[in-house]
Amino acid sequence: MAKCDVCGKHIDLPYNCRGCGGTYCGDHRLPENHSCAGLDSWNDPKSVFDSGFDDSVTQTGRSGGVLGRVTPDTGAGGPLSYFRGNLSYVFLAVIVLTYVAQLLVANLAPELFRPLFVLTSAHPEYVWTWVTSVFSHGSPGHLFGNAIVLFFFGPVLERKLGSKRFGALFIGAGMIAGLSQIAAGYLLGDPVSGVLGASGGIMAVLAVLSVLNPDLKVYLYFILPIPIWVLTIGYAALSVFGVLADFSVLGGNVAHAAHLMGLFIGAAYGFYIEDKVSAPGELRFGGGRGGMGGPGRGRF
Repeated sequence: MAKCDVCGKHIDLPYNCRGCGGTYCGDHRLPENHSCAGLDSWNDPKSVFDSGFDDSVTQTGRSGGVLGRVTPDTGAGGPLSYFRGNLSYVFLAVIVLTYVAQLLVANLAPELFRPLFVLTSAHPEYVWTWVTSVFSHGSPGHLFGNAIVLFFFGPVLERKLGSKRFGALFIGAGMIAGLSQIAAGYLLGDPVSGVLGASGGIMAVLAVLSVLNPDLKVYLYFILPIPIWVLTIGYAALSVFGVLADFSVLGGNVAHAAHLMGLFIGAAYGFYIEDKVSAPGELRFGGGRGGMGGPGRGRF
């Protein structure tokens, strides 16, 4: 049984939007009722906004040609249909699996740990670490801090942007944030710095939501209601102070430059799309140990 990406209601006859690929109930099938990510191109003759009543019967979610035969079936009713519209949770699973891989490598082949998981200023040409470092973490606390923020904030933004745009934002911001951190290391006299963690992507998500609705209520620890802009400005201030003073009130090695770059990318993208999407009114968020994103820089 399919589930509506907006209200979560289980539905026997889902509507599949061809604009964003989401699955919706009758109340949210229209593009304007689920803030479709493709509304900005509604007048493009190549765009199609057919609600696709129960398209799962005739469509598999694959593209045509050779690519369609080798890519997974993510259509409604397909074996991987859960992952469409749930990319935030897929990223969470990848983060956990990556950490398990880190533990195995650290114990079985420690010499491969940095080349596989850490983006370093010594070897920025290891392009795979641009991605693997986004999903890698330095400790269970570091992982938990980033994971809990992604769990609460990620799905909210993904429903507004669509899974493709959300994924591009998260990974793209994470990579650029990591590269910015090691670049800052050179400028600040730390030529052997390394970075790992999803904090850059997390901060981008936070910043986009702050732009779309700065008064969005976030129930910190499920009790204390504060506007999301307070969190964003607060962590931006801490990161600026950390870069200038090389000191962190959050404790540990924190990738302040990565945080700032993630916030900048998210804010810029938020302003770009603010007239194209709507935003939620409130969000319940239980904070994790170590604050937003936790430690993000590891020197090994």
